[in-house]
Amino acid sequence: MTNIVLDTNVIISAVLSPAGNPAAVVSLISTTDKLQVFYSGAILDEYKRVLAYERLNIPKEKQNAVIGTLRRFGIPIEPTVSTTPMTDETDRVFYDTAKTSGAILITGNIRHYPAMPFIMTPADFLNTL
Repeated sequence: MTNIVLDTNVIISAVLSPAGNPAAVVSLISTTDKLQVFYSGAILDEYKRVLAYERLNIPKEKQNAVIGTLRRFGIPIEPTVSTTPMTDETDRVFYDTAKTSGAILITGNIRHYPAMPFIMTPADFLNTL
């Protein structure tokens, strides 16, 4: 089984572009037993906050469905906070959750994170499967 953590941009891209690589990754969460998604309370709060942005115009039912899928198939953890330098401190929770759970961090914003082999774009991740 492969452990994963999804950056918020992957969740949003999956919702807004159902035919893209982020959507393919997100759909695997509920359609295969080969992936295990991890999240923290702070990550779930971030997903909810961004999904609710008015400018994204994501219906409440879709927001609830996405969060429900993550809760149903995901494992909540409390990550150990690292001291790894980050370009954007708001991304630390994703990095730390991936490190704590031994997961691959899937993000569309590779440049926000340190260059580590466990951090991948959705396309790169799908190519490894």
